[in-house]
Amino acid sequence: MVRRIASLTIVALLAAGLLIPVLSPAPPATAAPRVRLSLMTFNIEYGGTVIDFDKIVQAVVKADADVVGINEGYAHVRKIARQAGYDYWNNRLDLISRYPFIDPPGADGSYLFVELSPGQVVAVANVHLSSSNYGPRRILDGWSRRKVLRTERNVRLPDLRPFVQALEPVAAAGIPSFLLGDMNSPSHVDYTAATVEQRPQIRWPVAWPVSRLLERRGFVDSWHAVHPDPTVDEGLTWPASRPRSPDSWNPRKDAPEDRIDQIWATGGTATSVESIVVGERGGPGVSIAVKPWGSDHRAVRSSFDVIPGPPPVLAAASPRLVDAGDDVTVTYHAPGTVGERLVIVPAGGDPAADAIDAQTTPAGSPVDGSVVFPTVSIAQGSYEVVLVDAADTPLSRGPFWVRIPGGAPEFDTTEWAFDVGERIGVTWRFAPGNRFDWIGVYERHADPSVAYYEGYIYTGAREEGVGTLGRAAIPGWPLAPGRYTVYYLLNDNYREIAAADFVVKS
Repeated sequence: MVRRIASLTIVALLAAGLLIPVLSPAPPATAAPRVRLSLMTFNIEYGGTVIDFDKIVQAVVKADADVVGINEGYAHVRKIARQAGYDYWNNRLDLISRYPFIDPPGADGSYLFVELSPGQVVAVANVHLSSSNYGPRRILDGWSRRKVLRTERNVRLPDLRPFVQALEPVAAAGIPSFLLGDMNSPSHVDYTAATVEQRPQIRWPVAWPVSRLLERRGFVDSWHAVHPDPTVDEGLTWPASRPRSPDSWNPRKDAPEDRIDQIWATGGTATSVESIVVGERGGPGVSIAVKPWGSDHRAVRSSFDVIPGPPPVLAAASPRLVDAGDDVTVTYHAPGTVGERLVIVPAGGDPAADAIDAQTTPAGSPVDGSVVFPTVSIAQGSYEVVLVDAADTPLSRGPFWVRIPGGAPEFDTTEWAFDVGERIGVTWRFAPGNRFDWIGVYERHADPSVAYYEGYIYTGAREEGVGTLGRAAIPGWPLAPGRYTVYYLLNDNYREIAAADFVVKS
């Protein structure tokens, strides 16, 4: 569990309706075969290094899931993938997989496609909702049910809604869609008249808003689909009984046990066939055990019988941030008509007039594949790969960025000086685009690993963007007159890779 201040994140932009993808109709396709697919959600606690990183990897290996959503990855996702034997990883959503990922245009860090076979995908979103004022703890602290529910609606629902909104059109298009992660909220199905007093915090039935929203929107809780009686199968995931750490935070001895790590499914055909807990040896309900256990959370693995669906027409570049001279791979799903091409253009460019490079796609309906574009002759800048038809009509545009090898992000404030009460604008370009990269405001030249921030926002896993730090991001708003530094910091860590100075005028 990680406490976070409300911030400008990708989900805030999605919630504002600015980044909701519009799916172009997919070309017709033959029916896909049914596939057994397993997914795992695992909060590894502070990058998995609190107890023993090797035990985190061992848990992933023993669980043997096809797709794993990592929370609190702290830039260790790629390392986990490599050591556990997974070929694919994505730092924008902290996912690892045995199947290729497609980062579709318009999703903007809310979900990825997992390509089970050419032209057949499922969608996966990985969430980590705020732990602020954790509900079961507040019940034990004496909060009323009304106050707990009000906090849930104000704290966790705003984090969740954008992911639900992003997945809904995908699911409506017939693509099985999964939302997994650390919800930091129990299920209303576990807090009923039948379960009152089953655990100390279950004092009354509670209609927990997170699970209620998901259920109302057509999502199915994979645990309860397999284990319908919460009085028998509790599926507890927090806190796990890991060894106590002398150098880190430890859960309180009276920490309320609950099932807050969950996997939900919606859209297309996805039938839950198994859901198990992965955790410490002898832990309640643990089916796959590792000793010693390496996290304060247990993991959940759920298996599904799925019929994947065809993706929308798309062209997606990988990696999205590429060093000049390296190749960029473009995955596409095209109608398959004669004359279709993939064209590289400057961001916003006209493929008929501004083409830098182009390759044709084969005809045949539909067409799925990938092509490789060299970047050795492409200058540093922002680009798009555009799928066009024979008349150069754009069918899909996917962004990518070419930077000087090893170059730092372009990072600055929008002004060198701001008035008291004026919001602080920041811009960035050629940034890594990790899931929880963030921008923190500190006193001038303070060390982020030692000093405390004045406030912060998340970058929304965007390689290029604009953000503002104001009342919502800075608890002590307005900033007092003085000299400050704003840092670009990596993936919920305090490692800075860019900085800019500014002043607040008196």
